[in-house]
Amino acid sequence: MAVLEMRDIERIYRLGGKGGEEVVVRALRNISFSVEAGEFVSIMGPSGSGKSTLMNIIGCLDKPSGGSYSLDGIETSKSNSDTLAMIRNKKIGFVFQAFNLLARTTALENVELPLFYSPGPGQNRQLREKAAACLRGVGLGERLGHYPSQLSGGQQQRVAIARAMVNDPAFILADEPTGNLDTEMSLEIMALFLKLNSEGRTIVMVTHEPELAAYTKRIITLRDGALVSDLPSAESRDAAKDLNRLRAAWKEEENENP
Repeated sequence: MAVLEMRDIERIYRLGGKGGEEVVVRALRNISFSVEAGEFVSIMGPSGSGKSTLMNIIGCLDKPSGGSYSLDGIETSKSNSDTLAMIRNKKIGFVFQAFNLLARTTALENVELPLFYSPGPGQNRQLREKAAACLRGVGLGERLGHYPSQLSGGQQQRVAIARAMVNDPAFILADEPTGNLDTEMSLEIMALFLKLNSEGRTIVMVTHEPELAAYTKRIITLRDGALVSDLPSAESRDAAKDLNRLRAAWKEEENENP
């Protein structure tokens, strides 16, 4: 079953240029792919490739200019802002490079936070126990009362991952999750993602580091707003050698069909 499915996604920005002329920027060009339940997928691409734009659409932070995006059976491109807010809270577990923890609240309180925005019944004690269980699941059962300043960078990211899981989302969306960590802590976080994936969690990770993408089962590569490869990780490493050739071919086709 596909957790997310994208068909012919485009994102076009229309900007004002010199003399009032409109400048059209095609950030994404006919992107199509799906992610099945239980997959661990990475999205790669150089600066300007469109991966951040794609991540914003996957995370329901932006809407495509064209095409369709279905998330856990919901067609998001037709959803209003209230529905998108619900989707972000209930269906997507966000993990950011900067952790985004509240400095004056404990690890447990940080993980509890998304639960307070979720509709439906639930006693405070039950919510707290659910948050504590998520922290134990990422190996921080002894750090429930610690503040972010009392935790290492790797531990802070573990708290962020626990927070992402607390609403049992359809998938975890991780944006450069090891960008603020040293090598040892980066490997620690990737090992945690592998553990969560082995337990059935669906994970989509945006990264520019091939070494981290190699931990995933599948690598989607973007360049100049287009999807240039979608391969199992081992095959994708070989395909990376051909990216310049693919880019030149795409440019040639664009010149022939302006």
